[in-house]
Amino acid sequence: MARKKSELLLWTEAAIVRLVFFAFSRFPHKTAMRFGAGFGRLLTRVFPRFLHTALRNLEIAYPEMPAEERRRVAAGTFESLGRHLGFISHFRFFEREDIRSLVDVHGIGNYRKARETGRGIIFFTGHFGSWEVFNLLPPAFDEKINILVRRIDNPKVEEYVDRLRTKFGSVTLGKRQAPRKMYRLLEAGEVVGILADLNAQLHDGVFVDFFGVKASTTTSIAKLALKTNAVILPAFAVWNRELEKYEVFLEPELEYEKSDSDEEAILSITKAFTAVIERYVRKYPEQWLWIHKRWNTRPKGEKGLY
Repeated sequence: MARKKSELLLWTEAAIVRLVFFAFSRFPHKTAMRFGAGFGRLLTRVFPRFLHTALRNLEIAYPEMPAEERRRVAAGTFESLGRHLGFISHFRFFEREDIRSLVDVHGIGNYRKARETGRGIIFFTGHFGSWEVFNLLPPAFDEKINILVRRIDNPKVEEYVDRLRTKFGSVTLGKRQAPRKMYRLLEAGEVVGILADLNAQLHDGVFVDFFGVKASTTTSIAKLALKTNAVILPAFAVWNRELEKYEVFLEPELEYEKSDSDEEAILSITKAFTAVIERYVRKYPEQWLWIHKRWNTRPKGEKGLY
């Protein structure tokens, strides 16, 4: 069990977060993102443990990749995170019309087609570019979205971040309280967004190939879809360096069928969406969250990879 934080520590952490966001927000948003990218590169020296994890992940995913190239990709990850921070720092200044001009959206027809079915929609995405843009984008187009989030263990920081996420009306669902509510929302034809690229604990996931290595992956998307007949829609936000803006790609729905075995259907759906995530990681390797121990949970009896 994690040690309970003192009130002083809670306030100190909250003050640091607010100070960082305030500092970034003093610049115009594009300047803040450029500054953030440089700040991210600096963090490779401040947090060597995360850099080590990124390099180990790259070694697992790309065993043939030269060490110098792995370091370049790992540095890109920190740069992407810093840019993302610069972008988020301006959330409180954005208006609805700003989002439409700040972000290019591709494949909106795929979303409209899914909407026409009248079924609930499961947006799944990964930690690319600025995944937090999905808290702003649907409301900017007058659409409601419910986002599944992991609550921050500091309630003072959580309250601040949640205000940014929900500024335009998005609803955040804490993972611990969300399962039943997500079923109800999808059965009512609403939209639920889920980040699906993190390591899952044994009781929460199934093992599927990710870069040819077994990775414990959430079963929540498959279970929700099979129970509610929801549309599964891939959605990814990545940085376009030439345009200096984020691009959101809404892909065609992920087709799936129910089978005689729930376990087979869950495994099939999980394999399918993981393959889509891998395709994006391969296309935009510098923009993915390599600092997360994606292969941390191992099949019983198998040696750890970290």
